[in-house]
Amino acid sequence: MTIKLFISGLTLNIINAYAPQVGLDEEIKRHFWEDLDEVVVSIPHTEKLFIRGDFNGHIGSVSMGYDEVHGGFGFGCRNGGGASLLDFAKAFGLMVANLSFPKKEENLITFRSSRAVMQIDFLLLRKDDKSLCKDCKVIPSENLTTQHKVLVMDLEIRRKKKKRVMDDRPRIK
Repeated sequence: MTIKLFISGLTLNIINAYAPQVGLDEEIKRHFWEDLDEVVVSIPHTEKLFIRGDFNGHIGSVSMGYDEVHGGFGFGCRNGGGASLLDFAKAFGLMVANLSFPKKEENLITFRSSRAVMQIDFLLLRKDDKSLCKDCKVIPSENLTTQHKVLVMDLEIRRKKKKRVMDDRPRIK
């Protein structure tokens, strides 16, 4: 799903993605990444891009080769789905916002079941727009479903100030 918002002279593109689960066929996963590639390529660099997704992959707490996209504040260990997400972010000049802020474990975990706790939901944005993101965290008291937690990003978008028109009268001192 893609939403385009126009705020204070900026165009914000918000993409919500749901990646195929671990047990599904590799062909299905490949189609997902190709489709997401097409959507991202279609968005001009003059517009802001934010991707929120349940990527069903574990990025882990160590950046290991992905320093430019991984902020170093993740949870758990990396798996193949997490590596795919990091490769995608690297290819498109994106960064994973919720790995860029030090948080307590409860503010990192996006999925909790009776058997496991995981960080599988992520928010991505273009590296050039990093200064817009003031914080990114999980709100542990709110549930999207019985297992998923709400992941939020705080953005600071400043309105452009209009220049005052000065008349040709001299100022009085």
